[in-house]
Amino acid sequence: MAGTTRTAPDGDGYALAYERAGAGGPVLLLHGWPGDRGDWAAVAHLLAEAGTADVVRPDLRGFGESDKHPGGDVAAAGQARGALALLDGLGIERAVVAGYDVGSRVAQTLAAEHPDRVAALVLAPPLPGAGRRVLEPEAAAEFWYQHFHRLGLPEQVIDGRPDAVRAYLRHFWDHWSGPGFTVEEERLDRLTERYSPPGAFTASIGWYRSGSGMIARSLAEEPPTRRITVPTTVLWPEHDPLFPRAWSDRLDDWFEKVEVRPLDGVGHFSPVEAPERWAAVLTEVIGGLAA
Repeated sequence: MAGTTRTAPDGDGYALAYERAGAGGPVLLLHGWPGDRGDWAAVAHLLAEAGTADVVRPDLRGFGESDKHPGGDVAAAGQARGALALLDGLGIERAVVAGYDVGSRVAQTLAAEHPDRVAALVLAPPLPGAGRRVLEPEAAAEFWYQHFHRLGLPEQVIDGRPDAVRAYLRHFWDHWSGPGFTVEEERLDRLTERYSPPGAFTASIGWYRSGSGMIARSLAEEPPTRRITVPTTVLWPEHDPLFPRAWSDRLDDWFEKVEVRPLDGVGHFSPVEAPERWAAVLTEVIGGLAA
């Protein structure tokens, strides 16, 4: 199957837009903010072309072409329910789940709550363990936008205004990416189209308003009584200004089986910046499960 499809509404009333392609081991790819399922297009193409994976990449609740319900549950638990409903609807019992940014948190929640449905995790930050380091001056200077998103100002100065949306999104795609990457105008065109309709930008920042952002999560986190049991590979970028590699030092407190691999030369948008490396790791993980 190829092209965009929509699920039936799930138990919370959300229908998700998704694309599916390829054949092989099921892989669910979860995007971040400020992006959509297109963040994974190159990775999905490489996997499908190689014939190694049945690749599903949705727009999360409140993003892209998926449903946007004011006041709906777009926190990590709600997003994980939406992802699980998608797998159910496609008849996928277990999948390798990959995510970065928002998608990483959703993938972790899915693995923690439904380990029987997740064959393996492949993640980029955010990961747990930063703790109060998110309040250090250098980190606080980067996470300003999460405070801004919880104010009423985004509705007044950004939402429904394509020029403002484009300028705002460009800031993050320029600032968070690695030194060798320049965001394509076509990508900004598409994201601006997705984020500009009235209410769309506000829906996208519902994640932060739900308390699921990095600051709120990090300040409240404590090692769980039961760690995530799913085998986990972490790809940690070299040039992500939000998540320094030093913050990987406590992952064993949250994951039973975790391997951290450096992703040199790239920034925050690693599936876009380094799709070949993501595809290679996912292919390796799928092959390991089949062995």
